[in-house]
Amino acid sequence: MEPNNKSHPEEFILLGFTDRPWLELPLFIILLITYPMAMMGNIAIILVSKLDPRLHSPMYFFLTNLSFLDMCYTTSIVPQMLFNLGTSKKTISYMRCAFQLYFFHIMGGTECLLLAVMSFDRYVAICKPLHYTLIMNQRVCILLVATVWLSGMTYAVSEATVTLQLPLCGRNTLDHLLCEIPVLIKTACGEKGANELTLSVVCIFFLAVPLCLILISYAYIGHAVFKIKSSEGRKKAFGTCSSHLIVVFLFYGPGISMYLQPPSSISRDQPKFMALFYGVVTPALNPFIYTLRNKDVKGALGNLMRSIFTSK
Repeated sequence: MEPNNKSHPEEFILLGFTDRPWLELPLFIILLITYPMAMMGNIAIILVSKLDPRLHSPMYFFLTNLSFLDMCYTTSIVPQMLFNLGTSKKTISYMRCAFQLYFFHIMGGTECLLLAVMSFDRYVAICKPLHYTLIMNQRVCILLVATVWLSGMTYAVSEATVTLQLPLCGRNTLDHLLCEIPVLIKTACGEKGANELTLSVVCIFFLAVPLCLILISYAYIGHAVFKIKSSEGRKKAFGTCSSHLIVVFLFYGPGISMYLQPPSSISRDQPKFMALFYGVVTPALNPFIYTLRNKDVKGALGNLMRSIFTSK
C-alpha cells in the first residue's frame, strides 16, 4: 500500500473571489497600492522614532514595535494574495500555508496585547504624570514588549500546531484568501468542537480581555483629561489618545467578529473581508492615523524629509 496522506495535502487551493472574478483586478490594484504605502508609512514611523531625540519616549518605543508588527503582518499575507490574484494559479503549498498560519497569528496575537500595553502607557502618562518616568522606565518597557511578543508566539505556535493536526480527509480547497485558523477548522472533517471551544477561550484572552482593559484605561483617562485646566493640554491629550483609540477599534472590531464565534457559524465571505481589513487596511492606515493627529511625529517627519533633500 503506497503512502498517501490524504489528511494533509501537498497544496491548498485558495478560492478567494473566484465566484466573483470581476473583483480580482480591482482588489489586485488596491493591494498593489496599499502594500507599498503600508510599508513606507511604517518604515517612516520607525525611522523618525529612532532618529529624532524628542521621540525617545515609551510611547514611541511601543509605536515603533506596532509599526514593525504591521510591516510583518502585511508581508505575511499580501505577496501571496497578489500572486494568486494576478495569475490563474490559486494554490499555496502546504508548507507555505503552515508558515503563513504561524507568522500571521504570531503578529496578530502580539498586536492584540501590544495595543493594551500602549493604552496602559497612556493611562500612566495622563493619570500619573509625576510617576510616569519611574513606572515606565526602560527596563519595564522592554519587559512589557518581550512579554507581549512571547505571549503572541506561544498562542500562535500552540493554536496553529493543533489546527494543522486536524484531519482534512483529502480536502485541499480553502474558501479564503489566505491560511487562517478559523477557516482551516471549518474545512476539517470529523469532530472539531474541542478545537472551536479552545480557539474561543484563547481568543477571549487575546481579544476580549485586552479590549476591556483598554476601555477601562480610557475611562480613567477621559476622567483625568476633563480635569486638565489648560485647553492646549486637553487638546494634546485627546490627540494622542484618540489616535490610539481609532487604531484599537479598527483592529479589534473585525478581529472579534471573526474569532469570537464558532468557525462553523462563519459566513462564506466574512473571513475574506475581515482578513483584508485587519491584515491590510488597518496596517496601511495606522501610520497616517498617528501622523495626521500628532504634531511631534509630523514635525519629526518634516525634519527627516528636509534632511534627506538637503543632503542631496
